[in-house]
Amino acid sequence: MSLESVRAFFAANAPDIAIIETAGSSSTVTLAAAAHGVEPAQIAKTICLRVGDRTMLIVASGTSRLDNRKFKDAFGGKGRMLDAEEVLAVTSHPVGGVCPFGLPAQLPVYCDVSLKQFDEVVPAAGSTNSAVRISTGRLAEITGAEWVDVCQ
Repeated sequence: MSLESVRAFFAANAPDIAIIETAGSSSTVTLAAAAHGVEPAQIAKTICLRVGDRTMLIVASGTSRLDNRKFKDAFGGKGRMLDAEEVLAVTSHPVGGVCPFGLPAQLPVYCDVSLKQFDEVVPAAGSTNSAVRISTGRLAEITGAEWVDVCQ
């Protein structure tokens, strides 16, 4: 169902962007980079976090790591990563396929500045073997993301 919600999202918001499905898993940054012929940093990983009662998505370069101090300064508290069941419940996407597209309810989306080093990035598309190629600016635009600096 998750892949279908992403298909519907792109049909409505960016019909020119095609979902790419791979035969094997692309559920990790390393697997996704190999499957799509890009460097790991060009994979746009989506992290689902909670600060207090706020749940949010951070989209960052595949090789970036959250910086706890920067995150706390930006969001006023320590972020807690959701477990696999919570991620599925909030996003409808399984871990390894989490993306800021086709969500069942609106969540705040933040794009880390680590993505700006690339003209095009490759985020997952709702399943562990799907992704899209999308310009960095357009990713932020169609998801309503705000730019932040929260990674190392």
